[in-house]
This record gives sequence, C-alpha cells and structure tokens, in this order.
Amino acid sequence: MAAMQSYLHLWRRLVPAYAAGYFLSYGLRSVNAVIAPELIRDLGITSADMGLLTSAYFLAFGLFQLPLGLLLDRFGPRRVEAALLLLAAAGCALFGAGQTLTTLVLGRALIGLGVSSCLMASFKAFSQWFPVERLPSLTATIMVAGGLGALSASVPVEAALPLLGWRGMFYLFAALLVASAGFLMTVPDRTALAHSEPLGQQVRTLLGIFGKRVFWRFAPQGCLSSGGFMAVQGLWAVPWLMEVNGAARADAAGVLFLLGLAMLSGFVFVATCSRWLARNGVAPMTLLTLGIGIGLLVEAAIIADLARPAWLWPMLGLSFSLSNVAYSQLSAEFPVELSGRVNTALNLMVFVGAFGLQWGIGALVDGLTLGGVARTQAFRITFSVLLVLQALAFGWFLRRPAPQARQSAA
Repeated sequence: MAAMQSYLHLWRRLVPAYAAGYFLSYGLRSVNAVIAPELIRDLGITSADMGLLTSAYFLAFGLFQLPLGLLLDRFGPRRVEAALLLLAAAGCALFGAGQTLTTLVLGRALIGLGVSSCLMASFKAFSQWFPVERLPSLTATIMVAGGLGALSASVPVEAALPLLGWRGMFYLFAALLVASAGFLMTVPDRTALAHSEPLGQQVRTLLGIFGKRVFWRFAPQGCLSSGGFMAVQGLWAVPWLMEVNGAARADAAGVLFLLGLAMLSGFVFVATCSRWLARNGVAPMTLLTLGIGIGLLVEAAIIADLARPAWLWPMLGLSFSLSNVAYSQLSAEFPVELSGRVNTALNLMVFVGAFGLQWGIGALVDGLTLGGVARTQAFRITFSVLLVLQALAFGWFLRRPAPQARQSAA
C-alpha cells in the first residue's frame, strides 16, 4: 500500500508536467497543416517556401538531438526542458509577429529547438524515478499526450482561427509554453544521477553507434518512412485533401482530426498490448514490420484514390503509429547505458528526413507545376516519388538479418 501511494504521489508530481510539454510540442509540430492557406495568402509565398517554413521546425529539432542527450545527463531533464520551453515561447512570439518569410523561418526553427527535449526529457525523468516495469505505461501516457496535441492542431485550431487568426494562435502558444515551463520547475529532479563519462568518451561512443551496421538497418526507414509521415501530417495532408480531393478546409481539418485520433489509438495499443502480443507469438519486430508495410499500402491507396479520404488517412495514422517500436528494437542491440544516445541518434535521422521531405515535397510540386503539369497531378507524382523511396527503405530493412543479441559495446 505504501509503495502504491508513493508511486501515485510521484505520478501526480511528474507525469502531468512532462505530458503538458509534449502536448504543446506535438500541437506546434502539426498546426501549420491547418493554417497553411492563411500563411500562403497573407505572406504571398510558394509551396516550396511553405515547405521550408514548416520544416525548419524539424531541422532545428533534429540537429539538437545529439547535444540534447549530453545536456540531459549533465543538468537533468527538469531544468533542460524548462529552459528550452522558454526558447520555444520566444519562437512562437517571433512567428506571430513576423512579417517576412525569413523571420517566420527563424521563429519556426526556435520553436523546433525549444520543444526538442519534451519526449526525451520525460523518458529520462521517468527512468530516474520509477522502476523499469512501470515505464511502458508511463511512456504510453506521454505518447497519448502527444496524440492529443495532434488532435488539438486539427478541428480546434480550424474553429479558433476566425477568432484569433494565425498570429493570435501563436501568441496563445507562447503563453502556454511559459506556463508549462513554470509548471515543470515545480517537479523533483535528480541531477546527482548525471552520467560521469568524460565528454570525449561520450563523443567517441556516439560516433561508434553511427558506425554500426545494425543502426543503418533502421536509419533509412526512420528517415524516409517515419520522417515522411511526419512531413505529410505536419503540412501536406491538408493541401492534398483540399487540392487533390476537393475537400473544404473544415472537412480537411476533420480528416486530420480522425488521423490524429487513429494515431492516438495506435500509441495506446502498442503500450498496452505489445507484451501480450509477444507472449502469443507476435514479436515487436513483427508489429513494426506490419505497421510500416500496411502504411505503404495505404499511401498507395491514397494516391490512387481507391477509397474515401476519411477512411484512408486514419488508417495511415494508425499504421505509422507502430513505427515508434523501432526505438526499443534498435536500443535492444546496444548496451543499456547507451540507450539514450541510440534513441537520439535514430531521432536525428527521423527529423532530418522530415525536414528534407517536407521542404522537398513543396519544391517538387512547384517545379512540376511550373513545367506545365496540373497541380493535382503534380501532387500525385510527388507523393508517388515519396512512396517509391519509402518502399526502397522498407525493402532494405527487410533484407537485413533480424536483431539477435545485445551488442557488448558501441
């Protein structure tokens, strides 16, 4: 009884604060998909410019993953995330006030940098305070918070736009981020558990991770499949629905809401059922493979317009929600003390892919349109190119031997 009371006390102290940060992080990741028409109209920018603007979040987020691990080890998750959330608030304020593309790109990059610790900081905090058998349910809670953040950036944002405008929306985000940082500073921290490995050794170990063949089994799929899904969900889903499927913006936001709801369901499913499935012969690697494979088939169906968007896009969100299994499967190939660096290394590949693809989709659509291709067809060709690249990465993943045992060193 005392142990349960202690667990509940820690849960109430820690989980809501870290969940709030990840909720805002995911909302900011996805919000541009809904406000894209307003940004293009008000700023007079092209699709390529819109891709660059939105993907600046992913670039800053991804590039900061490796130094983030060192900061979390040295200063603890509470202080690191709280400081970065204030930086994200400044980025939101700059984005809301920006009048030029350059200013908005800088604001978007600051947002990405500022929320880059939300998930990894929560993982580190939970590992410091809770026993290992509690971590799956805690991870599920944080991922659910992210799924709710994605939902908030769909229909609720579309409904609030007439009242606040896109600039007011970002000022509201700035205020919420400041409040979240203050909330986070009220939770306990354990900086005494910081890793004492010398910086030079940490860097050499990190480089060793990138030198392992098993890492490059997962990296291309993470970059192109997971990164590609994030690029589409975070920006190009709504333009596709409006320009290719002819949906009104409110209907497109509704489909994005259903996608986020399905993704949320997938997060809960993985967290609650993966151990039961493993005991019944469905290994996590099988779950990952099925999720990515089904996701590619759904993408092909979207491109070919084989069913209603309100059916296909949620299926896409559900299937790609299983891709998070890759983090645990890759970490299992390395010593446990390297798990943080392994996860941030893979996260780097995912977010670099999201940045490049989000920008590249807009650039290719614009290029094809300028070459005389109808815009609807330009979207279909661009998404087909993405699908081919993802299929090649998936084929590379399948041909590699399945993980067998944890490596003794990086």
